[in-house]
Amino acid sequence: MKKEIIKFGKLLYDKDLTSATSGNISIRFGNQIFITATGTALGFLKEEDIVLIDMEGRELNTNEKASSEKFLHVEIYKLRKDINAIIHCHSPFSTAFAASGKELSLPIVAENILYFGKIPIADYAMPSSKQLVNNTAKMFSDFDTVLMANHGIIAGAGNILNAFYKIETAENFAKTYIFSKILGNQKILENEEIAKLQVLRKKIHSENTEK
Repeated sequence: MKKEIIKFGKLLYDKDLTSATSGNISIRFGNQIFITATGTALGFLKEEDIVLIDMEGRELNTNEKASSEKFLHVEIYKLRKDINAIIHCHSPFSTAFAASGKELSLPIVAENILYFGKIPIADYAMPSSKQLVNNTAKMFSDFDTVLMANHGIIAGAGNILNAFYKIETAENFAKTYIFSKILGNQKILENEEIAKLQVLRKKIHSENTEK
């Protein structure tokens, strides 16, 4: 578990999806959670930077303090039994949308309709606050990837690889959106095509759920 968190923390850093000591990663293991310690840099994690907590956010057998966002991870895990890994970061293009109060929903790329449907934005709250937990965790009732207003992005999945894929894909979507806006004449898909993609998305999701 710790090695996986270290591996993907470095990957996030190498791909410019995180910087300095921003962001946090966790993996659920039964009724416990491995999560990055507060103040740690995801690109330079060591095993002692990974803290074990219980499902109430209490640190277990460690001198390190867990991430200040630990309760957000806990609430998402409680809400979604199918999510076993969570990544929160401040990837620049996605965070630009979060800072602008814009959800990632414009239907200009077919693959992103299939992958996300849309990426909504949770209302702003002070980082690490109970209100931030409430505003963001509830969005996971319907979505796996959520922008956090004036903050960043968070994604959950069945494993850490797929959580990383969500963060990376969202960042590419945000980048494509911004560049297409600069170029001008964005081509929005027709409603008929969007409907077809939504049907296919439901089919893919259903097949993945049955596996």
